[in-house]
Amino acid sequence: MDRRELLEGIAMAGIVGATTARAAEPSMTGHDHVAMGRYTELVTATSRCVNSGETCIAHCLTLLGEGEKDLAGCAETVQDIIASCAALRQLAAANSPHVARLASVVGEICKDCETECRKHEKKHRVCHDCAEACAQCAKECQNAVNA
Repeated sequence: MDRRELLEGIAMAGIVGATTARAAEPSMTGHDHVAMGRYTELVTATSRCVNSGETCIAHCLTLLGEGEKDLAGCAETVQDIIASCAALRQLAAANSPHVARLASVVGEICKDCETECRKHEKKHRVCHDCAEACAQCAKECQNAVNA
C-alpha cells in the first residue's frame, strides 16, 4: 500500500463515519423543545450546588483532620445537599413529574446548608461559595414548586 492509497482509505473511513454518525442522530422534529427545557435553571442551580458542595466538603474534611471541629456541622449539611441536589438534578433534566415534590424538600436542605455555611463564610471562601450556591438553588427549588 502506497501513501496515496493510505490517504484515500483514511478519507473514505472519515466519510463513512460521518455518514453513520449523522444517520444515528435523533430527529429534532416531533418533540416539544419547551418542555425539554422546563427546568433548565433548576438543573444549572443544582449542578452549581453539587460542585460547590464537593469543594466545600473536601475543605471541611481537611480542616477537620487538622482538628478544626467547628466545621463538622458544615460537613454534615453539605453532604446532604450533594446527595439531594444530585438526585433533583437528574429528575429535572429528565423533566420528571416528581420534580416539584422533591424540589420542596431539597429547597429546605439547601436553606439548612446555607445557614450553616454562612457561619464560616468570612473565614473560608469555599463556605461562602457554597452558601451562595445553596441560596440560589433554594430559590430555583421554590420556582419549581410554584410552577
